[in-house]
Amino acid sequence: MADFSQNGVIGTLHNLRNRSTEELEAELVEYSTETPMSLLLPCLYSELEGPAMGPIVEELAKIPYLSEIIIGLDRANETQFEAARKFFAKLPQNFVVLWNDGTRLRHVDAALQEVGLAPTEPGKGRNVWYCLGYFLASQTSKAVALHDCDILTYDRSIPARLLYPLAHPRFNYQFCKGYYYRAAGGQLNGRVFRLLVIPLIRALKQVLGRLEYLDYMGSFRYALSGEFSMRSEVVQSLRIPADWGLEIGTLSEMFRNCSTQRICQVDIADAYDHKHQPVSEDNRTGGLHRMANDISKALFRKLAVEGVVITSSMLRTLKACYYRTALDVVDHYHNDAVMSGLDLDRHQEEATVELFSRVILAAGDEFLTRPDEAPFIHNWARVRSALPDVLDQIVGAVQADNA
Repeated sequence: MADFSQNGVIGTLHNLRNRSTEELEAELVEYSTETPMSLLLPCLYSELEGPAMGPIVEELAKIPYLSEIIIGLDRANETQFEAARKFFAKLPQNFVVLWNDGTRLRHVDAALQEVGLAPTEPGKGRNVWYCLGYFLASQTSKAVALHDCDILTYDRSIPARLLYPLAHPRFNYQFCKGYYYRAAGGQLNGRVFRLLVIPLIRALKQVLGRLEYLDYMGSFRYALSGEFSMRSEVVQSLRIPADWGLEIGTLSEMFRNCSTQRICQVDIADAYDHKHQPVSEDNRTGGLHRMANDISKALFRKLAVEGVVITSSMLRTLKACYYRTALDVVDHYHNDAVMSGLDLDRHQEEATVELFSRVILAAGDEFLTRPDEAPFIHNWARVRSALPDVLDQIVGAVQADNA
């Protein structure tokens, strides 16, 4: 059972009563006449062959209120693209597959490259960005939700709970973030959020004092969740980060673009499990090592935009403060896990904290060395001003691929 506290600067919508999914869906069907809704699924072709995607599609096929499902497909050749279209053919809703590696969408990408507006890095950020472009172009819906495609504990209540706050006619939210706890197989998971993001934000508050942005970021119960939803009016001005700071960067963009009164978070799952990244202690380009680096730089960039002066001495102080704060957090998580009957390797937790403390300092040095580094993909408002027909090009390419 969730608590009911509202202890941050954004609204928290709990799961207080366990309303049935059917009850929520019945209301969403009613609300969909005024607020049509879409679902965005960014995926790799390999995920279609994994254990999660089949059950996800079976659950999605039962949803009665969606106007459209937009599937972004990465790392697929032509044969695999056709296999993906057959894989999703069991969906009764209107759906399209964006073949991001196909000739037609690559042609659109080349046109964007000519004017310096194409995404420069492959990955989830690029996939989501093109899918949002198609969402704007299709003009089918007024709200869109997004979730990962490797969720092993999926059920269709996830999109229902993500979209409900945006679709309800008496609510006033423009952006909704999903949250849950990460535990599976008798273990407490979610290491990057637990051991990096939470203690780093607390340490930043100690070093820098109270900042509205840090209060905002500290309000999210699971800032790294890949599940969120937004209304169409905010999509146009949203910049999508291309690196592994996607979730933190998106929240930062919402802080810039929206009043906190129009942002909420919602409890979307009693338990949540998906694939786990390795720590990659000796490889700064992969796993949790790179994720921690990109997240730290995303926070430093946003703080600089807010007027915070970041120096080498400040970073050294931050590292020391983070390290002590994170070790205290490990104590609490260990005790929480023991009381809940979960396993938690305390030695590994503290070793991960040691790695993250080094990553924070290295990420800060990278920021100071290259303060002009810009991992954000340009928003669609700017892209459309440079190429007014770009959305028509995307729709034409997608429709031709799916014909």
